[in-house]
Amino acid sequence: MYTEIEDNEALDVVTREKLVADLKVVIADTEELLRATANQAGEKFAEIRVKAEENLRNAKIRLARAEAALVERTKAAAKATDDYVRANPWRAVGIAAGAGFIIGLLVGRR
Repeated sequence: MYTEIEDNEALDVVTREKLVADLKVVIADTEELLRATANQAGEKFAEIRVKAEENLRNAKIRLARAEAALVERTKAAAKATDDYVRANPWRAVGIAAGAGFIIGLLVGRR
């Protein structure tokens, strides 16, 4: 049975996926900015650049960890679904048929 907890977990996975995608964009933009400003001079600018590079390294590490956790949760959800379908094949068929019926009704309204 689909519960509110599972719904929150699904939302959590979507939120993590969006966070990972957004973080990848930020990392790419930061790398591009650092390459574009590589020839800039000045002590203060050099300090900022070093700090940005350090933050970028840390962000990449956190991103790798978040991706690994996301993959593990996705695998666990897939395994739980597979186990449920194997334990309750007729319920799974009924749920799939019901979902197909509802989708058919929604598409048929157009």
